[in-house]
Amino acid sequence: MAQLTDKIENLVQPILEDLGYELVDLEYQREQRGWILRFFLDKKGGINLDDCAAASREISSLLDVENIISTAYNLEVSSPGIERPLKKAKDFERFAGQLVKIKTLDAIDPDASGKNKKTFVGILSGLEDDDVLLKLKSKGDDIRIPLHQIDKANLKFEF
Repeated sequence: MAQLTDKIENLVQPILEDLGYELVDLEYQREQRGWILRFFLDKKGGINLDDCAAASREISSLLDVENIISTAYNLEVSSPGIERPLKKAKDFERFAGQLVKIKTLDAIDPDASGKNKKTFVGILSGLEDDDVLLKLKSKGDDIRIPLHQIDKANLKFEF
Protein backbone atom coordinates (compact mmCIF):
# COMPACT_ATOMS: atom_id res chain seq x y z
CA MET A 1 0.00 0.00 0.00
CA ALA A 2 2.81 2.42 0.88
CA GLN A 3 4.41 1.80 -2.52
CA LEU A 4 1.19 2.78 -4.28
CA THR A 5 0.69 5.96 -2.25
CA ASP A 6 4.34 6.91 -2.83
CA LYS A 7 3.84 6.37 -6.57
CA ILE A 8 0.65 8.47 -6.53
CA GLU A 9 2.37 11.23 -4.54
CA ASN A 10 5.33 11.36 -6.95
CA LEU A 11 2.98 11.45 -9.93
CA VAL A 12 0.67 14.17 -8.57
CA GLN A 13 3.23 16.38 -6.78
CA PRO A 14 4.32 18.39 -9.89
CA ILE A 15 0.70 19.24 -10.77
CA LEU A 16 -0.04 20.37 -7.22
CA GLU A 17 3.09 22.53 -7.15
CA ASP A 18 2.09 24.11 -10.48
CA LEU A 19 -1.29 24.97 -8.93
CA GLY A 20 0.48 26.45 -5.88
CA TYR A 21 -0.78 23.76 -3.47
CA GLU A 22 1.05 21.80 -0.82
CA LEU A 23 0.27 18.11 -0.34
CA VAL A 24 -0.17 17.80 3.43
CA ASP A 25 -1.28 14.18 3.49
CA LEU A 26 -2.48 11.38 1.24
CA GLU A 27 -4.59 8.40 2.28
CA TYR A 28 -5.68 5.37 0.30
CA GLN A 29 -7.84 3.08 2.36
CA ARG A 30 -10.82 0.81 2.29
CA GLU A 31 -13.89 2.16 4.07
CA GLN A 32 -17.49 0.94 4.29
CA ARG A 33 -18.42 2.50 0.98
CA GLY A 34 -15.30 1.18 -0.82
CA TRP A 35 -11.80 2.44 -1.55
CA ILE A 36 -11.10 6.13 -0.89
CA LEU A 37 -8.16 8.11 -2.25
CA ARG A 38 -8.02 11.22 -0.08
CA PHE A 39 -5.77 14.24 -0.63
CA PHE A 40 -5.33 16.94 2.02
CA LEU A 41 -4.04 20.15 0.44
CA ASP A 42 -3.05 23.56 1.70
CA LYS A 43 -1.65 26.81 0.37
CA LYS A 44 -0.58 30.14 1.75
CA GLY A 45 -3.72 31.86 3.03
CA GLY A 46 -5.62 28.57 3.20
CA ILE A 47 -7.35 26.39 0.66
CA ASN A 48 -10.98 26.87 -0.39
CA LEU A 49 -13.65 24.85 -2.19
CA ASP A 50 -12.70 26.18 -5.64
CA ASP A 51 -9.08 25.16 -5.01
CA CYS A 52 -10.18 21.65 -4.01
CA ALA A 53 -12.36 21.36 -7.12
CA ALA A 54 -9.52 22.50 -9.40
CA ALA A 55 -7.09 20.06 -7.80
CA SER A 56 -9.65 17.25 -7.99
CA ARG A 57 -10.12 17.77 -11.75
CA GLU A 58 -6.36 17.77 -12.37
CA ILE A 59 -5.67 14.76 -10.14
CA SER A 60 -8.57 12.77 -11.58
CA SER A 61 -7.48 13.39 -15.18
CA LEU A 62 -3.90 12.42 -14.45
CA LEU A 63 -4.82 9.25 -12.57
CA ASP A 64 -7.22 8.23 -15.35
CA VAL A 65 -4.46 8.58 -17.95
CA GLU A 66 -1.76 6.87 -15.87
CA ASN A 67 -4.12 4.09 -14.66
CA ILE A 68 -1.95 3.08 -11.68
CA ILE A 69 -4.84 2.17 -9.36
CA SER A 70 -6.38 -1.15 -10.32
CA THR A 71 -9.49 -1.02 -8.10
CA ALA A 72 -12.47 1.34 -8.24
CA TYR A 73 -12.10 4.22 -5.78
CA ASN A 74 -13.63 7.55 -4.80
CA LEU A 75 -11.41 10.62 -4.97
CA GLU A 76 -11.68 13.21 -2.19
CA VAL A 77 -9.74 16.47 -2.02
CA SER A 78 -10.00 18.68 1.05
CA SER A 79 -8.31 21.05 3.44
CA PRO A 80 -6.30 19.57 6.31
CA GLY A 81 -8.53 21.51 8.68
CA ILE A 82 -7.83 23.90 11.53
CA GLU A 83 -5.92 21.25 13.49
CA ARG A 84 -3.71 20.43 10.54
CA PRO A 85 -1.39 17.43 10.91
CA LEU A 86 2.35 18.06 10.95
CA LYS A 87 3.92 15.32 8.84
CA LYS A 88 7.18 16.58 7.40
CA ALA A 89 10.27 17.99 9.08
CA LYS A 90 9.65 21.34 7.37
CA ASP A 91 6.19 21.51 9.03
CA PHE A 92 7.86 21.69 12.45
CA GLU A 93 9.87 24.69 11.29
CA ARG A 94 7.05 26.39 9.39
CA PHE A 95 4.61 26.34 12.30
CA ALA A 96 7.04 27.45 15.02
CA GLY A 97 5.21 29.64 17.52
CA GLN A 98 1.96 27.67 17.17
CA LEU A 99 0.27 25.51 19.80
CA VAL A 100 0.66 21.80 18.95
CA LYS A 101 -0.22 18.38 20.33
CA ILE A 102 2.33 15.61 19.82
CA LYS A 103 1.88 11.89 20.48
CA THR A 104 4.98 9.72 20.54
CA LEU A 105 5.40 6.09 19.55
CA ASP A 106 6.88 5.18 22.93
CA ALA A 107 6.51 6.81 26.32
CA ILE A 108 9.46 9.16 26.84
CA ASP A 109 10.83 11.41 29.58
CA PRO A 110 12.11 14.42 27.61
CA ASP A 111 12.51 16.74 30.60
CA ALA A 112 14.13 14.16 32.96
CA SER A 113 11.24 14.50 35.43
CA GLY A 114 11.06 10.75 35.94
CA LYS A 115 7.61 10.68 34.36
CA ASN A 116 7.34 8.94 31.01
CA LYS A 117 4.43 9.99 28.83
CA LYS A 118 3.29 9.83 25.24
CA THR A 119 1.27 13.04 24.78
CA PHE A 120 2.67 16.56 24.90
CA VAL A 121 0.98 19.93 24.35
CA GLY A 122 2.92 23.13 23.96
CA ILE A 123 4.25 25.90 21.77
CA LEU A 124 6.35 24.60 18.90
CA SER A 125 9.79 26.19 18.90
CA GLY A 126 11.04 24.53 15.72
CA LEU A 127 13.37 21.72 14.74
CA GLU A 128 17.02 21.23 15.67
CA ASP A 129 19.20 18.20 14.85
CA ASP A 130 16.14 16.02 14.08
CA ASP A 131 14.56 16.93 17.44
CA VAL A 132 11.30 18.84 17.72
CA LEU A 133 11.63 21.67 20.23
CA LEU A 134 8.57 22.30 22.37
CA LYS A 135 7.74 24.62 25.27
CA LEU A 136 5.28 22.64 27.39
CA LYS A 137 2.01 24.41 28.04
CA SER A 138 1.56 22.83 31.47
CA LYS A 139 4.94 23.69 33.02
CA GLY A 140 6.63 25.98 30.55
CA ASP A 141 9.61 23.61 30.32
CA ASP A 142 11.52 23.40 27.05
CA ILE A 143 11.76 19.81 25.81
CA ARG A 144 13.18 17.94 22.83
CA ILE A 145 11.30 15.12 21.15
CA PRO A 146 13.17 13.05 18.57
CA LEU A 147 11.44 13.36 15.20
CA HIS A 148 11.59 9.59 14.66
CA GLN A 149 9.61 9.11 17.92
CA ILE A 150 6.61 11.15 16.75
CA ASP A 151 3.56 9.07 15.92
CA LYS A 152 1.16 11.97 15.36
CA ALA A 153 1.44 15.74 15.58
CA ASN A 154 -1.23 18.37 14.96
CA LEU A 155 -1.76 22.07 15.34
CA LYS A 156 -4.02 22.61 18.33
CA PHE A 157 -6.79 25.17 18.22
CA GLU A 158 -7.89 26.80 21.47
CA PHE A 159 -11.47 28.04 21.71
